[in-house]
Amino acid sequence: MAENFELSLFHNKIRPGGTLDAAAARNRILYVARGNAVIDGQAQSKDTAWFSAASVSGQAGPEGAEIWRWEISPGGIDSGNGALLSAPLTTLKFGSGWLMRCDSVALPPEGCAYRHVHQGPGIRCLLEGGIRVETGGQAHDYGAGEAWFEDGVTPVFAQAAAEAPMRFIRVMILPRALKGERSIRYVDDADRDKAKRQSYKIYIDEFVEL
Repeated sequence: MAENFELSLFHNKIRPGGTLDAAAARNRILYVARGNAVIDGQAQSKDTAWFSAASVSGQAGPEGAEIWRWEISPGGIDSGNGALLSAPLTTLKFGSGWLMRCDSVALPPEGCAYRHVHQGPGIRCLLEGGIRVETGGQAHDYGAGEAWFEDGVTPVFAQAAAEAPMRFIRVMILPRALKGERSIRYVDDADRDKAKRQSYKIYIDEFVEL
């Protein structure tokens, strides 16, 4: 059952020519945050992503690579061992199956995403800039390389820092019907017709079985 699974994010910093091996067969997405690499025989440059449901091997290019790796795994003591962040997938909606999405969200300085929810949970990691995330009665400021989890059902307000544009990479587990479609839903009626300043880029939209 889906509630017995976890989503984890790992950061792998690989020296030039170094290797990455993820032996367990799991639904996973690898995003190249810096440098370049060959993953399962395919060249991947900076700001590209790769999906696999099998074991994965890779080798960094001559500049090395920083690879962010999201995995869905059975919940348990060792499921997120060594992860930057892990969270149980307790808010998935049962239906006709799931979609594993990797995308990016960008905001200009001081741009905001009005109070909203999503149609599934996910882990975000800030690539550049700064962001304040307000949810569940608390506010947290995140810098580059820091990660946070959103369960999809608790409303979130987010605002980019004033100093520079902001962009984060996220992986969410969504209903299959949302393939190619946005998952955001605004909480307050007054915000639905306001101009939105965030922009999106989808890297991976892959059907998965849990």
